[in-house]
Amino acid sequence: MSFFIGKDQAHSGFSAEDEPALRIDPGTGEHIRFETSDCSYAESAEKDSTDNLTSLMNPITGPVFVTGAEPGDTLVVDIVDIELGDFGWSGYFRGSGALAGVMGDEPYMRKIPIVDGQVHLTDTISVPARPMVGCFGTAPASGRNSSTAPVYAEGGNLDLTYATIGTRLYLPVRVAGAYLGLGDIHAVMAEGEASDVAVEAAGTITATVSLRKDLAVTGPILETADEMIFVGLGDSLQDSLTNGYERAFRFLVEEHGFSRGDAFTVMSAMVNSALGGPAGSAESPAGSPVAAGAITTHHVPKRILPTRA
Repeated sequence: MSFFIGKDQAHSGFSAEDEPALRIDPGTGEHIRFETSDCSYAESAEKDSTDNLTSLMNPITGPVFVTGAEPGDTLVVDIVDIELGDFGWSGYFRGSGALAGVMGDEPYMRKIPIVDGQVHLTDTISVPARPMVGCFGTAPASGRNSSTAPVYAEGGNLDLTYATIGTRLYLPVRVAGAYLGLGDIHAVMAEGEASDVAVEAAGTITATVSLRKDLAVTGPILETADEMIFVGLGDSLQDSLTNGYERAFRFLVEEHGFSRGDAFTVMSAMVNSALGGPAGSAESPAGSPVAAGAITTHHVPKRILPTRA
C-alpha cells in the first residue's frame, strides 16, 4: 500500500502542534510519498524580487505521526525514490551565502530545465541529476524547529548530498508519534552548498518508516551502502567536530565492541570529517543573514565494522 501527502500539507518547520497529515504503523514497508514545493522560487521569478515573499520558504511536507513512537526511540527513514519535475531553480537571495559579496544587492533567479535525467545549468553545461532530500527531521519536545536555519539534534535543513535514494536516516524521537517531515528536494548540489542554494526542485520523495526501541540516537545519522555518517552540531566548528566525532567513537565502542585504543587509532586513520550544509547549528543574531554555528559530517566506513553473528 502507498500513501500520498500533497504539497498543500506544507509547514515552515517541525512541531507536534501541527495536525498530522498521516498516521502510520512503523515497520510495515508501506510507501509514503511526500510531494514538495518550489513555490518561493517560482514567486521570486515572477516578481523579479526576493523581497516580501508570501510563499513558505523551504517548507517540509507532513507531519507523519508514527504509531508507537515514544521519546527515547529512534525513527528510521529509508529514502526509496526521489522524483523530479521538469525544471528546477538556481537563485540568489540578497545577502545570503558565500557569494553575497560579489553578487551584491541585485536578486537573481534562473529556471533550470531537467530533461532525460540531465540538469541543464547553462546553454552549454549540463550534468546528471543527483536528487537528494535537503530537509528532514522530527518534532522537538516542545515548540517548533525551523526548516531553514539552524539545524537541530532532531534534524532540519541539513543539505547533505548523502541524503539520496537508498540512504537510511536515523532520527531521535522527542514526542509521541515523532512527527516526521521531509522536503527541500535538490536536483543537484555542490558539497557544502556554500552559495546557500542548489538546483532547487519540486518533486516527490518516497520513503518508508520503521522504529528502533533498542537505540536512542542523540542526533542525525545517515547510513549509505558504504558508510555510517554522523552529523556533528556545535556553536563553533571545533564544537561541531567534537560532537560528531565523539558520537562516532561511542558507536564503535558501545555498539561494536571496539576498545578505546582501537577506536582512537582506527578513527585517526579512516574516519573522514567534512563540512556539512550552510544552515548552521545555532541561532543567528536577529536580522543577520549569516548562519551561526557549524554542521560537520563524520564518515565511518562500514567495512571496518565486525560482522554480527
